[in-house]
Amino acid sequence: MLVERYGFLGGTATASMVGPWMTFHSGLERIVGGIAQEMVERLTAMGGSPGHIHDASDYVSTITPFDPELHKALLFEMMRESGVDLLLHAYFLRAEMEDGEVNGGRFATVAGERSYYARTTVDATADAFVAASAGVATQQGDERGRVQPATLIFRLSHVDLERTAAYLRKHPDQARTSLKAHERTARTLTAVAGLYELWEAAREAGEVSVPRELVSFFATPYADEVTVNMTRVTGIDPLDPDDLTRAEIEARLQTMELLRFFRARVPGFEHSRIAATATQIGIRESRRIVGVYTLTRDDVLNARHFDDAVARSSYPIDIHNPSGSGTVTQRLPAGATYEIPYRCLVPARIDRLVVAGRCISTTHEALASTRLTPTVMTLGQAAGTAAALAKKTDVRVRDVDIAELRAQLVADGVDLRSA
Repeated sequence: MLVERYGFLGGTATASMVGPWMTFHSGLERIVGGIAQEMVERLTAMGGSPGHIHDASDYVSTITPFDPELHKALLFEMMRESGVDLLLHAYFLRAEMEDGEVNGGRFATVAGERSYYARTTVDATADAFVAASAGVATQQGDERGRVQPATLIFRLSHVDLERTAAYLRKHPDQARTSLKAHERTARTLTAVAGLYELWEAAREAGEVSVPRELVSFFATPYADEVTVNMTRVTGIDPLDPDDLTRAEIEARLQTMELLRFFRARVPGFEHSRIAATATQIGIRESRRIVGVYTLTRDDVLNARHFDDAVARSSYPIDIHNPSGSGTVTQRLPAGATYEIPYRCLVPARIDRLVVAGRCISTTHEALASTRLTPTVMTLGQAAGTAAALAKKTDVRVRDVDIAELRAQLVADGVDLRSA
């Protein structure tokens, strides 16, 4: 059974429209496969994604734009094919416990409260709601408890990217890209990071107040549309309902400010319209469990490998300033990948529970890399596979045979190195 708070699936990819997906590759090597890659291939066949394309902003190897609305439909198709029981519009209330172990969960539904029970519970809430309710030790933020800022993603349509590309050909220093000036076209500018002079002019004129240092938008599957990742709400606790409310309100006001900026300042955006805003603000960081192993900054940057690895990533440590503008980026060696051990998904103490998503056991710095969607998709596949193996072999989910788990993941298309 899959229990979901909204009327659709997909997590931050759909509810928060976090896109494009970054990244399925390290250099030329694809390092994310399995169900995540199946989703990309099926979206591409539906016309909902161009697949993996070059990142023109040179931040990662590839980006994968997708249509969140088609993704919602695809996920329901995949659930039906797999025989998954769904419960939508159900909000998690608390973990059901038995003898100190997680026995399921209690949820608020349109018909009142209901409890559902399972041999293994997978906490994919991103905020570790189930784990925290069950008494699992958790951590939050940096050494001062501060978390990365929140961002509301929105899409703009009716954009003439040929005019934007022409501007960047005439002003080659206004984009972070290795594309030569003559190579900059509507098709090749898959990601734009820059337009510094336009942004600074708007700031000096008092037209914008968003604490960002550059303009940032990405291609979508459609030629006249972009995804904008620019709103930034700082100084919030995503687990405080008052803070979360403030963040949603502030981000939507920032969206309107940014719409005015694009129309007034950016060539090609004069007639742009808001195609969509996310259902909820995107949260980069909140609570993390304390697991059997805690992934660290050094593990990421030193491209460490583990015998019980269940996912790989090459995304840099990417920390958005918790209190203002600016982003600190620390990269792995070129072409390198690090691995995430299964132990990061398993709470140090409480049994019959496994965690997937950005609330796995990491440090604040390591989370800044592991939180990206392709990695999270793989962690979800690992958690679900572990739960199935636990049932098949009649063991607790923390005691599954790692060799068997890894073999099953590889058989199902997950890209893992041999131990």
